[in-house]
Amino acid sequence: MSTHIWLRAETKAGEARRALAPEDARTLIDAGFQVTVECSHQSAIPDQEYAEAGCHLVEAGQWQRAPEHTYILGLKELPELPESISGRHIYFAHAYKQQQGWQSLLSRFRRGDGELLDLEYLVDDADRRLAAFGYWAGYVGAALGVLAWANQQRGVAPALKPLAPWNNRSALLAELRSAIDDPIVKVQSPKLMIIGAGGRVGSGARALADNLEIQHTDWDMAETAAGGPFAEILSHDILVNCVLVSEAMPPFLTPDMLDAPERLQVIADVSCDPYGDYNPLPLYQRCTTLQQPLISLGDGRQPLDLIAIDHLPALLPRESSEDYSRQLLPVLLGLNEPGNRIWERARTLYHQHSRAAS
Repeated sequence: MSTHIWLRAETKAGEARRALAPEDARTLIDAGFQVTVECSHQSAIPDQEYAEAGCHLVEAGQWQRAPEHTYILGLKELPELPESISGRHIYFAHAYKQQQGWQSLLSRFRRGDGELLDLEYLVDDADRRLAAFGYWAGYVGAALGVLAWANQQRGVAPALKPLAPWNNRSALLAELRSAIDDPIVKVQSPKLMIIGAGGRVGSGARALADNLEIQHTDWDMAETAAGGPFAEILSHDILVNCVLVSEAMPPFLTPDMLDAPERLQVIADVSCDPYGDYNPLPLYQRCTTLQQPLISLGDGRQPLDLIAIDHLPALLPRESSEDYSRQLLPVLLGLNEPGNRIWERARTLYHQHSRAAS
């Protein structure tokens, strides 16, 4: 029996990405896989392209009726129902660092005898992630930080209106250049700081700054090893936090530091993990959204806007989907290999955390 991958439609508002692009679906089919794709009205990739690649198309939400041994592939969270989840699910669950709701989610899998194979934990033998949206998260996060800062200088309030995806990177850059070329804004270039600049996420933030010819201060592990807080951050206009945190650490900033007379104007927290114990920016308690991209911090004397959107690559959905799918393809092909170490590690990790949640 051929391995069956079922690409479910995303239900998160504004999520136009897909975990598998048509070209890579065709490669799977040519390798003997069966690929089913749910139609999606919000996807940046038209359904017809999947049909032309040879995929079987079904209506959205039909994954709940998928055959028993199907791998159900998605990106963002599952709907709140059903209360019991069966089948084998591959997606970003955000449940292994004791984030909000992790026990409830894993109990749904236990009740339905389902299995979670988390995309975040598909790693090689050296524990390196094999597929990630990190570059695009950093790129878009830095872009929104610059756009919010430019709008602050122009007196635009709020500094970011509800956001919709850009058609491509060129369209995003055109809007940013128009904003920073405004005569009011052009008087000074923003002082931008990237923490975690050496990683995949940081490389995207650096690329955005370089595309706009904005100078940036780059910090990585060497600069943060001594532990925060770091007063040096306050001398910049924009902070882009790209750090992957896997253990408790001293914060980079504390709430009382926001009272300083000279301080930041925008924080783009690309890492965005306010619900766990490993947040290096404990300044806020909830993520922001595409509809409400900003949280205002500080005492109001000077604008300080925080961006903490947990699916930033959704704002460049086609490019980020195609890039991610190319990275994921070799891993998906491994589903045909009995005992594949990548998938066995993911399976073992699920059962470890499932027991911890019980």
